[in-house]
Amino acid sequence: MTFSIIARCARTGRFGMGSSTFSIACGRRNESVRPNVGISKSQAFYLRQVDVLALNLLGQGHTPTHILRTLEAGDPDFDYRQFGIIDRDANVVAHTGRSTKPWSGHIVGPGYATYGNVLAGPQTLAGIEAGFLRDPDAPLAERLMQALEGGRDAGGQASEGKRWAERSAWIRVVDRLDHPETDLRVDLHEEAVGALRRLMTEYRRYEDYYRQREVDPASAVSEEDFTP
Repeated sequence: MTFSIIARCARTGRFGMGSSTFSIACGRRNESVRPNVGISKSQAFYLRQVDVLALNLLGQGHTPTHILRTLEAGDPDFDYRQFGIIDRDANVVAHTGRSTKPWSGHIVGPGYATYGNVLAGPQTLAGIEAGFLRDPDAPLAERLMQALEGGRDAGGQASEGKRWAERSAWIRVVDRLDHPETDLRVDLHEEAVGALRRLMTEYRRYEDYYRQREVDPASAVSEEDFTP
């Protein structure tokens, strides 16, 4: 029971993903996004090697479509997998196996994909997509945040008429360097998407401050004196 979005920013070239689930610690799978390479984000009946292999193949120049076929050919449990892949040219594929738990599905758009399983219905994915597209000029992290909020507000996760709380949530954005620009996560919370919004708001107050300390430590203001 998870919903996610992966995207490449057409304006900056950054890669990013956002995910929320009833399970705890969804952000522990840090291999999903690789700078200068692309994204492979797996879920449902998760198999770690899917993302590792996909990202390695992206790094070798293979297309997402070729990688999907390679994964299908080598995985006897392919029907249980759900994932999305984006390359550095914004080519996108998504896969929802027939054996993933209902309701499950995906939407692929230009430079993005959203997908999920054990959802209230297709309205959850529609809400994610609408949130992501609401402000195309916003920073990628903000667009991903709005996407997760849209999925939550459209019904989120549900099965047999029961609504499941989003107990963990994660947003990660990378640029050209070998470390993330944004890497925020909330675990074991009854409203993780709302908590992630509060965390992102606080993080933004300090973001430029921390970057300035890195490039110009001699003139950096101490954290005790910094008032965002």
